[in-house]
Amino acid sequence: MRKRARIIYNPTSGKEMFKRALPDVLIKLEKAGYETSAYATERSGDATKEAERALEQEYDLLIVAGGDGTLNEVVNGIAEQPNRPKLGIIPMGTVNDFGRALHLPSNIMKAVDVIVNGHTTQVDIGKMNSRYFINLAAGGKLTEVSYETPSKLKSIVGPFAYYIKGFEMLPQMKAVDIRIEYDGEIFQGEALLFLLGLTNSMAGFEKLVPDAKLDDGYFTLIIVEKANLAELGHIMTLASRGEHTKHPKVIYKKAKSVSISSFANMQLNVDGEYGGKLPGNFLNLERHIEVFTPNDIHNEELTHS
Repeated sequence: MRKRARIIYNPTSGKEMFKRALPDVLIKLEKAGYETSAYATERSGDATKEAERALEQEYDLLIVAGGDGTLNEVVNGIAEQPNRPKLGIIPMGTVNDFGRALHLPSNIMKAVDVIVNGHTTQVDIGKMNSRYFINLAAGGKLTEVSYETPSKLKSIVGPFAYYIKGFEMLPQMKAVDIRIEYDGEIFQGEALLFLLGLTNSMAGFEKLVPDAKLDDGYFTLIIVEKANLAELGHIMTLASRGEHTKHPKVIYKKAKSVSISSFANMQLNVDGEYGGKLPGNFLNLERHIEVFTPNDIHNEELTHS
């Protein structure tokens, strides 16, 4: 029996290039033995519903063509299910943190080749309260940058949009009294922001989590303690080189489960989207989804492939 594939794509991401390439993509997948159909998302939440529907219809393969937001929605549609299909990814967004972490080609047809070649890797995902994430959960003033950056600006200047906005917002950053419990340890004090990372690439910063492993069952927890403007500027400069972990105001730990609470109001950011407010309970689901990856994916990001 032929295998069945369902493509869920965001027609607006990547300057609508995927829409134009779709006929060629379908031909290539058909030749590889997949009976393939496609679904175009129209609004936020569509990809989650379609992923749930694809599960009911028992597709062998789900292919996501879009940015990290579309991928996050698809993962939220399949994460709870026992019969999760394999996931193919065609990175079409502005930043593509997850695609970068997996070393997926940015060329559409080459990304399809990765799927056709059939090499897969099981990767961790995160669960925050009742929703799932693939790259990053964070809290603090600076993390509000990504959903305050107008999408038009994002598509023109790409990841750089985050930095420009980030530096503009540095003077307004306020430390919040926070309690973070992680694997039996506790941080209690004033912090400017916290990050829980699953991959090495976040908002285009490829060295924010220099030693991230995609399948080891651990988050990387970064806490930036209360710091003055000069110290903060220094931390951001170091972060571009992956050297921020040595700064005295930066706490850098590995953890499987993390609980964060605060009496103050702190917004959460999940994979670049608004994620509600604290408190938050975070759990790493080890090797939870199976994704197609290049054969030569660098071993330093995987404990074993």
